[in-house]
Amino acid sequence: MVRFLTAGESHGRGLLVVVEGMPAGMPLAEDDINGQLARRQQGYGRGGRMQIEQDRAEIYSGVMGGTTIGAPIGLLIGNKDWRREEPPLTRPRPGHADLAGALKYRFNDVRRVLERSSARETTARVAAGAVCRTLLAQFGIALASHVVELGGIAAARRPERPEDIGPAAERSPLRCVDPDAEARMIAAIDQARERGDTLGGVFEVVVTGLPVGLGTYVHWDRRLDGRLAQAMMSINAMKGVEIGQGFAEARLPGSAAHDEILYDRERGFYRRSNQAGGTEGGMTTGEPLVVRVAMKPLSTLRSPLASVDIVTKGRVEAAVVRSDVTAVPAAGVIGEAMAAIVLADAMVEKFGGDSLAEMRAAHEAYLRWVRTGPEA
Repeated sequence: MVRFLTAGESHGRGLLVVVEGMPAGMPLAEDDINGQLARRQQGYGRGGRMQIEQDRAEIYSGVMGGTTIGAPIGLLIGNKDWRREEPPLTRPRPGHADLAGALKYRFNDVRRVLERSSARETTARVAAGAVCRTLLAQFGIALASHVVELGGIAAARRPERPEDIGPAAERSPLRCVDPDAEARMIAAIDQARERGDTLGGVFEVVVTGLPVGLGTYVHWDRRLDGRLAQAMMSINAMKGVEIGQGFAEARLPGSAAHDEILYDRERGFYRRSNQAGGTEGGMTTGEPLVVRVAMKPLSTLRSPLASVDIVTKGRVEAAVVRSDVTAVPAAGVIGEAMAAIVLADAMVEKFGGDSLAEMRAAHEAYLRWVRTGPEA
């Protein structure tokens, strides 16, 4: 199985990442990871920390001569914005982990909560996801994301081919593939910044090249759609997940909701449409995987909401900590990383093998089988 652990605080010395379960013989370089870390720091509406940190990961273990050796992969990402000591903070922010965390762990300083609950931890997730997407790329699997809604403004256009979404998003400062919607989103961000407010939105992750049959219907906790939903909801500030048409599909009759099955000698089995978003019965269908995630507005406001001092119990304004106006474009990159981790786990689960060569052999044999299916 593929799994990862992270350690570190927002203003600590750095972040540590351990990724376990990668097969031996997979090419991996620091540039594979650092390119993804740079993508996470981009996006219109980001705050001051993005100018301070230039995230770079160092590979500490698990790689020799440029390839993995089957051992746990250790990564270190240093923090330039490292602070040895900060005064206690007793004013929790509505919408953040501050109050619940302080009460749970019996802290009288909410910094002890926010340092770990901060979205800074997602840097480590993107690093782990970069390792996993390097494995997926060996099998022709590609991940992309784009902003489909921000501040209540929805994108109305997108490329027809899923493969074109990624390149179009990378050309946009908001990672939005609809230029008209993007212009209105940018104006909304500027207005929110002037008010001292924040904006949420929705991003979509699209994955192409997946084989049919990753995941399983056999056990509830191994269903791929459930694993993806849990992974997405674990990201800071996420409040909802849809796969495929999601809630819109619930409003359709069955005749319009489901994807008819076709067969072609060249393509094998395929679907006329992709309403299901690439999963059925907890497994991939072979069509592009489409996962849509809703992000709430960030909880740190320059015009703070009312709160209560956890020590004096007096009414106060919530603490103001450096923050972004919006981080929806960056959240899409984090969503890609979490999808990569889940899908890499599913690939290792399905095709096994201690080495990349073994996985490739099993993958190729399986693709030959699914192209034709059972014989008469």
